[in-house]
Amino acid sequence: MKRPQVGVGVFVERNGKILVGKRKGFHGAGTWALPGGHLEPGESFEACCKREVLEETGLIINNISPVVFTNDIFHDEGLHYITLFFKGECQSGEAIIAEPLECEEWRWVSLNHIPQPIFLPLSNALKQIHENHLIV
Repeated sequence: MKRPQVGVGVFVERNGKILVGKRKGFHGAGTWALPGGHLEPGESFEACCKREVLEETGLIINNISPVVFTNDIFHDEGLHYITLFFKGECQSGEAIIAEPLECEEWRWVSLNHIPQPIFLPLSNALKQIHENHLIV
C-alpha cells in the first residue's frame, strides 16, 4: 500500500438536495459518490472543489465550506485516501456527464435517500455526520 492520497468530495447543494453520481471505471465502480477528485499540488481546497465539480458536472458552485474528513482504506485495491469533504451551493443548471468514463449518472437526492451502494469515503463521512449531528 502506498502513502495516502488526498481526495476531495463535495456536497453540492440545491433546493435542499445534494448531487450524487454512480461511479464507473475506477475503484468504487457501481457505487454512489459525490463529485470530487484529487487535490492537485499547490491547489487550495476551494479551487479544488470548484474545479472538480465543474470538470465532472458542468456546474458552478460557491459558498464552499468544510464539513468533515475521513480516513479511507481500500484493502482490496491497496489504496489509502484521506478524503476532505466540503459543501458548496449550486444556484442553477443541470448536471451533465462531463466525464463519461468515470460517471454514468448524476442524481439530485436528499441526504437521507442516497442510492445504495455508497462509495466508501461517502459512507464514512455520512457516519460521522450522523454520529456528530453535523449539518450539511
